[in-house]
Amino acid sequence: MALFVRVATRGTLSAVARERNVPVSQVSRSLSRIERQCGVRLVQRSTQGLSLTAEGQTFLGYCQRITGTLEELEAEFAHQTREVSGTVQVAVSPALGHFIIVPSLAGLYERHPRLQIELHSDDRLIDMALEGVDLTLRSGAPHTESMMARQIGHHGRALYASPAYLARFGTPAHPDELLSHRLITNSAAQHLNRWPFILDGTPIERPVQGHYRANSTGIMMTMVLNDLGICRCNTLIAAPLVAQGKLRPVLEDWVDVQNFPIYALLMPQRHHLPKIQACLEYWSQWFQTLLPPPP
Repeated sequence: MALFVRVATRGTLSAVARERNVPVSQVSRSLSRIERQCGVRLVQRSTQGLSLTAEGQTFLGYCQRITGTLEELEAEFAHQTREVSGTVQVAVSPALGHFIIVPSLAGLYERHPRLQIELHSDDRLIDMALEGVDLTLRSGAPHTESMMARQIGHHGRALYASPAYLARFGTPAHPDELLSHRLITNSAAQHLNRWPFILDGTPIERPVQGHYRANSTGIMMTMVLNDLGICRCNTLIAAPLVAQGKLRPVLEDWVDVQNFPIYALLMPQRHHLPKIQACLEYWSQWFQTLLPPPP
């Protein structure tokens, strides 16, 4: 039944096969077996993909209710035994995943050893229902009627460079000196290339072009760590790198760090599951340990 729900949601057998890491033929055989057991055709196959028959729509409704009931049963057992288990599909941007979420997983496992985490790394905001994702962690993610949003942390943005870059090209002492430096900017989010400063007590923005550009924050972090220039980075990601001596803040007295929320987005019908609540509680605490609260 869970397989049929995913086939109906994704619309192609190959997408479901990739999710389950099995051959497409195995998913096809499973679907045919379901149809034989039901005694009716549930899916129409065509070159454009799959579509449900009238019987398939009816079967899908029952599958969704029954799998939902099984999740409620799982939640009830978890509540009674006080032991969280199961797999949580988590979507996160590559930079947040690499520098923040991956280092947190060992502690999550120690707290909940029967919990499994599967990470989906992508800069785009995905369709959670279509991709089968339980939880999405995003900075400043938009709220929609189809998702619940819970703020679990915050971050700022500031300027950083590697010690090797600063040793070679010098450390700027004023925002005007950035004109003579190599800069790293975001080609996918142009608003992030208006760098904010406070000059003589007045907030201003300086648009920058960038000698190096990338459409991925993860690649931008790799660039700055490889001594290519000065980059405006997420302070939550940069803080441990500064502590490790891999990055240094630039123009600290001039940069307007600002403050941005980090949200956990989840489907309304799944927020009550113990495995989801366990992740929300843990990561809320984890984010609080990384940076002090905003002023």
